[in-house]
Formats: sequence, structure tokens, C-alpha cells
Amino acid sequence: MTTTQSQSISRPEIRDTGLLRQSLVITRRNLIHIKRMPEMLLDVTIQPVMFVLLFAFVFGGSIAISGGDPREYRDWLMAGIMSQTIAFASFIVAVGLTADIDKGIVDRLRSLPIHPAAVLVGRSISSLLHSSIGIVIMSLTGLTIGWRIHDGFFEAVLAYVLLLAWGFAMIWVGILVGSSMRSVEAVNGLMFATMFPITFLANTFAPAENMPTVLRWFAEWNPISSLVLAVRELWGTPLPPAKHELALPLQHPVLSTIIWVVVITAVCAPLALRAFRRRTQG
Repeated sequence: MTTTQSQSISRPEIRDTGLLRQSLVITRRNLIHIKRMPEMLLDVTIQPVMFVLLFAFVFGGSIAISGGDPREYRDWLMAGIMSQTIAFASFIVAVGLTADIDKGIVDRLRSLPIHPAAVLVGRSISSLLHSSIGIVIMSLTGLTIGWRIHDGFFEAVLAYVLLLAWGFAMIWVGILVGSSMRSVEAVNGLMFATMFPITFLANTFAPAENMPTVLRWFAEWNPISSLVLAVRELWGTPLPPAKHELALPLQHPVLSTIIWVVVITAVCAPLALRAFRRRTQG
């Protein structure tokens, strides 16, 4: 009897599927999770629309850009609010990764014959797709309220590429935070206390030149300001004349944004991988 059972039960064949396929499977798992819990999309559906309408029609009339025309502010606003949304990719991946670690999902995935990096790559791809939904919805909302891209197709595409590249860099920040914090509550507290001030203390929603000297200096050297100004320039958004010499990053915003993306990724990626290994293997 025992011999018959041992012959009928055979070990399933284990095939090396590769990092890319494994990462896509984990990405699909994360997207199915969102499908089953559609409330997870509130931060990239309802919230972006609410922010666009709130700033365009409530605050837009009080924030003067050049001639004081509210329609000019709507053009000026879209780059800032999209940059803020893509910066929150770090928030999404940090919360999701911490939740997976706490629930033991990462341990279960690591017990399978998969590449150790597949968990992070899959989480990164799904988080970037998650944030991209917000960019698409905000673009459609902006077109509805009168926002337009005034430059050519190539420049417009390059601006969206810069936003996605920034989201990729922010994902490594999120992995670092998610691997270092011990609970979702801790991640929420840290990310709210850092990301919101950083994204507001820039030229996202109001010109930095109207800020006090110290805050203006910080805002002009804030990497978010470089991204926002680069997107505005590529979209041909009318910019008010500068009343003072801009900081060096804002004199070449596209190049500065690329440099910031490379620097943030180069610094945070090794730290994030080390923190993830320490958290999941220790």
C-alpha cells in the first residue's frame, strides 16, 4: 500500500521561469488585489479629481500667476498636481510592502523557487501602474476644465516620461521606508509627515518667489520644483517672468530632473535592498 502511494505521488516539475515572468506574476497578483478592493483606487481616482477642481476653482482665483487670469492658473496647476501624485508612488509602495511583510505574504513568496528580487520588482511595477492611473485621470480632468498642452507631441511625451521616471525613483524611497518601518501605521505617519510638506513647499501650487527668503531657497532646490518646472516647460505652459535669478536646478529643469532621478535611485536602491534583505531574512 505504501509503495503504491509513493509511486502515485510524484514531485511536480520545477521550471526556471526567470525574473521577468515571476515579477509579472506578482504584479498581476497585486492588480487582482486592487480589483477585489476597488477602494484602493480612491487615491488615484477621486482624490486627484478633487484636488484639480479644488485648486482650479477655489484657490485659482486667489493665486496670481502673470496676468491674474484663472485660466492661466489651470494650465500652470496641472504639472504641479501631477508631480505631487507621482511623488506619492513612494507612499503606495511603502504601505503595500509593509502590509505584505506583516501578513507573511513575502515569507510565503520567498518559500517558493523564485528570484528574491521578484517581490520588489512586482510591487514596483504595480505601484507605478497604480500611480499612472491617477496621471491619466488628472489629464482627462484637466482637459475638461480647459488645460491644454501648447508644445509638440514629442515634448508632451517627454514630460510624461519624466513623471514616470520620477515615480520609479520614488518607488525606491517607498521600498526603503516600507522595509524599515515595522507597521503600516508607522509608514502612514512618516510618509504624511514628510511627503506632504515636501510636495507643498515647492512651486507645485504657488510661485516660490512669493515665499520668505529661506523657504524660497528650499523650494527652489527642492527636487519636486525641478520636475514641475520641467513638465511646465515641455508642455509650453506660460511662465511668469522671474523677479530674481533662479537657483541653478531651475535654470536647467529637464537636466536637473534627470540628475535627481539618477541620484535618488543610486542612493536609495542599495539602501532599500539591504533593508529589505535584513527585514525578510533576519
